Amino acid sequence: MHLDVFLSLFSLMLLSLAVFLLARKLKVPYTVLLVIAGSLLVPISKIEFFSFITSFHLTPELLFFVFLPILIFESAYNMNIRSLTENIHSIALLAVVGLIVSTVFIGVVGFYVFRLAGFEVPLLALLLFGAIISSTDPVAVLALFKEYGAPKRLTLIFEGESLLNDATGFAAFLVVLELLVHGYSGYASITSALFSFFTMLIGGILFGLLMGFGFAKIIEWVRGNEHLEITLTLLVAHFTFILAEVISEHLVILGHSIHLSSIIATTVASLVIGNFGRYKMSPGVEEYMEKFWGYFAFVTNSLVFILMGLLFASLSISLNVAILPIALAIAVVVVGRAISIYPLLWILNLIGRGEPIPANWMHLLSWGSLRGSLAVIMVLLIPDDVTIPGWTYDFSVKQFVAAITIGSIYFTLLIKATTIGRVMNWLGIDALTEEEWVGYHKSKAAMYDEMRAKLKELVENNKITEPQYQILDQQYLALYQKACFNCKSHLRESGELLENILRIYALGVEKGKLKELFQRGEITEKIYKKILNMLSIQTDRIENGKAQVSSAQESFPTDGFEQLIAFFRRLFFSRSYFIKPEEMYLYLWALTKINAHALDQLASLSDSSFGEVFDDKTALDKLVALYQSFQENTRSRMDTLTKKHAFLLNHLNEASAEAALNSVQIETLNNLHKNEIITSKLFILLSNELDETG
Repeated sequence: MHLDVFLSLFSLMLLSLAVFLLARKLKVPYTVLLVIAGSLLVPISKIEFFSFITSFHLTPELLFFVFLPILIFESAYNMNIRSLTENIHSIALLAVVGLIVSTVFIGVVGFYVFRLAGFEVPLLALLLFGAIISSTDPVAVLALFKEYGAPKRLTLIFEGESLLNDATGFAAFLVVLELLVHGYSGYASITSALFSFFTMLIGGILFGLLMGFGFAKIIEWVRGNEHLEITLTLLVAHFTFILAEVISEHLVILGHSIHLSSIIATTVASLVIGNFGRYKMSPGVEEYMEKFWGYFAFVTNSLVFILMGLLFASLSISLNVAILPIALAIAVVVVGRAISIYPLLWILNLIGRGEPIPANWMHLLSWGSLRGSLAVIMVLLIPDDVTIPGWTYDFSVKQFVAAITIGSIYFTLLIKATTIGRVMNWLGIDALTEEEWVGYHKSKAAMYDEMRAKLKELVENNKITEPQYQILDQQYLALYQKACFNCKSHLRESGELLENILRIYALGVEKGKLKELFQRGEITEKIYKKILNMLSIQTDRIENGKAQVSSAQESFPTDGFEQLIAFFRRLFFSRSYFIKPEEMYLYLWALTKINAHALDQLASLSDSSFGEVFDDKTALDKLVALYQSFQENTRSRMDTLTKKHAFLLNHLNEASAEAALNSVQIETLNNLHKNEIITSKLFILLSNELDETG
């Protein structure tokens, strides 16, 4: 029996890989094909040779304690807290208020719709369904958003809503399930439900912050031990989740049981690690983490969606009985989603909280609300024996809720997911901006220029003949010139457009140089984050068409976690809150380095393959003058600081040189070992010596 389970598990993983390749070929959402494949496995499993296929199945424990923390961490780790807080009004409104509106609407309106259709379904059962189905699943739709080029802010709003309403949806589900199991007893039940809901939210946030910052500190302590750093990220996801559940089982304050939302706690802890803890990791680990967690999320989602198909195909209720309730549920859910989107975002636009959300974005948010793994988890957590007074059907409450939930999930995957591309095109959301058109033609010009260089190399090495070279070179020269012409045609329409593109280019160069300084250990984490935040804000301003920085004296807001840390440091008069002269000097030194690098790249721009494109000397000179003013201002501040603190210069230069030399030693040693110039024994010996001297 155990062998059948393992054979089933690995067969499903193999099948999911085949489905992934097929989905790419057919250009349909991967998750859609997975649930279809899962449905087809049930009749296949009736054949004796393939009977093992259904041996591995979803259990509440497996989904809840193993799969769910992985999906939460992967999404939250990659979410930028600054972008999240900038759009927090729209995200919080949709994730909390919108979810409650949708849940109540589905429960109440669904109650009357089902009654009109001849189904006497108790209100609590439909409220439970509303809490389950109101949470959106970002997995399939976000992949499509990226594929079809949805605006970055729209993608962030949808992902933020999906992440946070997982938590609020699950909290609402637990509250309704509690009422369903223990019965409704009037006003006392309502106040108790509201108390539980808000303690889960607030308690989950506080516990998540505690775990996130705690694990970030541990990661800092073990920095350099790559396996420990990776293991700690696994622990922060699962340990936070499970510990929140354990605390909820035993925590009682003033006679009241206090429940913490494990989903909220894990979400917050993952956000802390992704936005605060990642800078404490070794450079190699930090770059590897996204791939590491992306792989785990891929495997988890593959198994969940393919097993979802198995679950639907093996429902206890006959499809003849379930088809009308499923259709009614789908209709109510679609309207409920619209009710939770349009009025709330219209009010938000009216009161002017944050950037306005266009109507076509609202349409896509309404249509692109796919459901998935969390809904299945909640269904499986409903007790098999739960009953409601007045329930007269042959099938149980759980079987009924499972049928309409999975039917609704199938609708979102088979209908909504497959039409999102066409809907985006119809709404004009996937249309390229002027900056993107320039980038499109500029990229083609760069590719053709590189191909011409490669052709020259091939003919010099006698890989192709001179006549072949001449023909191909002329072809790609014509394509290169056409791309340059198209690029310049777009740029001529707006001088500001060229300036913005040059600014984005210069900011990208600065970010690359800054990361290089940080990875070599020449600047601290604090300085790296401060400058990176400043550069990212400037990039976002350009992309959103806002006024740009014009003075070197401008100050930039820090992200939410840094503000929180600064608050506690001020509260406890921590010396680390106050900027030391050494830190200020290093900060200014880093600015001079990245500014100088940007100036060098701007100066060489006219000699590069983009010389024909960026031939507006006025725009280029304007940007160069701005960077020169930044450089002069920064050097002036450095001079003032070193005159005031004369000891700084020699001390910091020595420290910087030592860090750079150590970095060179490590890099050289790694390359020698990687290229098998030295043996593993020598590599270990030399590594240990470096650790001891370091």
